[in-house]
Amino acid sequence: MAELNDAGSFSPVVEQQPLPSGLNVLTILTFIGSAIGLLGTLYNFTNAKKAMDQMEATINSPEYENMPALAKKFLSPEALEVARKSYENRIPLTLIGLVGIALCVYGALQMRKRKMQGYYLWLTGELLPLLVTVILVGTGALGGIAGAMIILFTVVFVLLYTLQRKHLTN
Repeated sequence: MAELNDAGSFSPVVEQQPLPSGLNVLTILTFIGSAIGLLGTLYNFTNAKKAMDQMEATINSPEYENMPALAKKFLSPEALEVARKSYENRIPLTLIGLVGIALCVYGALQMRKRKMQGYYLWLTGELLPLLVTVILVGTGALGGIAGAMIILFTVVFVLLYTLQRKHLTN
């Protein structure tokens, strides 16, 4: 079948295959996660000093000695050092976080167009902020429950997107 194009000549109609449901769901979750990541990145940038000061005040307070061991684990001198490094490096961490978010969104948009480059852009956007955080702040930044969740989600999404590569073309 052919249809008349803007130039006045006939061109074949190419039917676009629907986006596979797995890729559709993953890209939608990427858009949602990127929006949450944007809010978190901006929140961390604006509240890094406050968080560090509150942690330091709590550690130096008389009540600290009476806290349960689990609470002390989250408010340890090591955790304070992570908060301090995060504050000192808040500008590069924020910039890399924003670049990572942009790469993830653009990569997901490209994958919705079935382009393989989208996978690599998304993957870079996913891993770059983690790598830079470990370099600037240390592995302690990925410790605890929040760090475990970040690592878990990253690994799961990398695996799921990798399984969807068969639907992408160069």
